[in-house]
Amino acid sequence: MLKNSTCIFDLDGVICDTAKYHFKAWRRLANELGFDFTEEDNEKLKGVSRTESLKLILQWGKKEITDEAELERLADMKNEWYLDYITRMTPEEILPGVKNFLDELKKKKIKIVLGSASKNAQIILDKIGITDYFDAIIDGTKTTKSKPDPEVFLLGAEAVKAKPKECIVFEDAQKGIEAALKGGFYTVGVGNSDALEEAQIIIPGFEYIEYKEILEALNAGTK
Repeated sequence: MLKNSTCIFDLDGVICDTAKYHFKAWRRLANELGFDFTEEDNEKLKGVSRTESLKLILQWGKKEITDEAELERLADMKNEWYLDYITRMTPEEILPGVKNFLDELKKKKIKIVLGSASKNAQIILDKIGITDYFDAIIDGTKTTKSKPDPEVFLLGAEAVKAKPKECIVFEDAQKGIEAALKGGFYTVGVGNSDALEEAQIIIPGFEYIEYKEILEALNAGTK
């Protein structure tokens, strides 16, 4: 039975919404290359690394680029635009209920970990003012494998000396849920239930949700 378990959070779409900034930057890059990029396309990139995202976008735009240096240049260009957007973020961009939920975890002395594919996670956490909540931050600068590989969550658990079966992963992407399940973690899907059906429980967000309710639902084995 789960008790006071370590909580591991994805960043984008769970703690704050940076998907809109990824969308703006990827669309700008696609337009530079002569094709368009839609919000529907952007949804398919949730939990996918920057390099893999670029390859998918080029594939969708029917652009064949195999030169590694050129691929790196394009990825860096997109990232510069994205960084310009996120450096203007403020604490108002934390999603509803998240800060109260983190406060509750802190009061209960529960370990809080970030497990994100983003290489800019530290900048975002600093800008929205919640870096100090986290006992460990595992992001794209510390991993070599992207979700659905469980590496990011396994490193997060290891950083706070917890076992996967003692951790709850909060994710908004199917690849993230898949990664957590592969690693042996408990899973909470945050957001659209249609895309998160493999999660053990699903919540619409953190507003009006308490940690004890999460524990009770996971222990009851219900969705």
